[in-house]
Amino acid sequence: MRTMRSWFRDTTGGLPTTFWYLWSGTLINRLGSFVLVFLAIYLTQERGFSASQAGLVIGLWGVGGAFGTTAGGTLADRWGRRPTLLTAHVGAAAMMLGLGLARDLWAVALGALLLGMFAEAARPAFGAMMIDVVPAKDRLRAFSLNYWAINLGFACAAVLAGLAAQADYLLLFVVDAATMLITALIIFSRVPETRQAGPAAAAAQAAPRGALRTILTDRVYLGFVALNLFAALVFLQHISMLPIAMGDDGLSPATYGSVIALNGVLIVVGQLFVPRLIRGRSRSHVLALASVVMGVGFGLTAFAGTAWFYGLTVLIWTVGEMLNSPSNSTLIAELSPAELRGRYQGVFSLSWQIAGASAPILGGLVREHAGNDTLWYGCAALGLLTAVAHLVSGPARERRATALRRSGEALAPTTASRTPQPAEA
Repeated sequence: MRTMRSWFRDTTGGLPTTFWYLWSGTLINRLGSFVLVFLAIYLTQERGFSASQAGLVIGLWGVGGAFGTTAGGTLADRWGRRPTLLTAHVGAAAMMLGLGLARDLWAVALGALLLGMFAEAARPAFGAMMIDVVPAKDRLRAFSLNYWAINLGFACAAVLAGLAAQADYLLLFVVDAATMLITALIIFSRVPETRQAGPAAAAAQAAPRGALRTILTDRVYLGFVALNLFAALVFLQHISMLPIAMGDDGLSPATYGSVIALNGVLIVVGQLFVPRLIRGRSRSHVLALASVVMGVGFGLTAFAGTAWFYGLTVLIWTVGEMLNSPSNSTLIAELSPAELRGRYQGVFSLSWQIAGASAPILGGLVREHAGNDTLWYGCAALGLLTAVAHLVSGPARERRATALRRSGEALAPTTASRTPQPAEA
């Protein structure tokens, strides 16, 4: 019992109060994240769209997200983290209800585009705020805790959404919008602005072109973002093509909800142990291993035909996801200059949005023209290639992170205000 208390204290103790408000907002928001989980099923079974049309709509969600993350990153640096988050959550809630009420294909497509724009605009501001308030030594466990909250909510949402969909699909959209508004209320009432003031931040606000040039010439960071794009192309097939493949095998939406909930359950059970498991290990090796495991998990989907086999594949690629997420998050923090955190977060989030736009379209095309098995074999191959690229590019990333860390330490006496302490938050 004492060992368990010690582990719990080491995992959760000493983190700023602002972090816990953000964590709570994340958990509440994800508890209601019904729509994206079941959007492919909703579009094909409830609205009668084809797999290609469903892929197009989900892809437009990603296109909107690409614009949203780009704008959200810039606004987070220039306008502030807090107002960006509030605007994004309130706007996303309104668009969620609009998407639920849309009927024609053009209206559904427009709703998905606008919803993706608002919903994903929150990502860069949230990531920058997390880095602002959590000291560097605590970021690995803080990001793991936040990821744990995301997947606890996701696991519950996947099961509840399967039941709610049987009653009324509109209920999915209403609950999702309500949790977004609750998250906005928590930010409005409890979370202060965390953007640092000072000469560096002022320069970042005044010179967006210079900031863009800095990012576009940062080949180390852009290479890291490109590898995340490839991993995301594989990972996001679980939202677009996996439910369609399970439907073809005669499995119901409720079965898909239960199977995909295993992803969240495994992360809830095991994610808090991951920081200790990977602490002190090469991040490049961890990311390479994560890519291999995810590739193998999705590749085995080609052989699945029953619920238990689909569940097994989900558990395998979830292990890769658990290894990938904390290493990714800490690398983003260390590769981002303090005055450009929002924009760097936006560029990284952009890789997810590009994948969100292209994964369902590419997956649908491959599936229709080359077959279901080819799609999953391709996922396995892409995972292996990404692993090799991580091993090759890892040393350059670590050198860049070390250089930025030393630069930050040299500037520390003259930079602006400190991160708010827990009492102030």
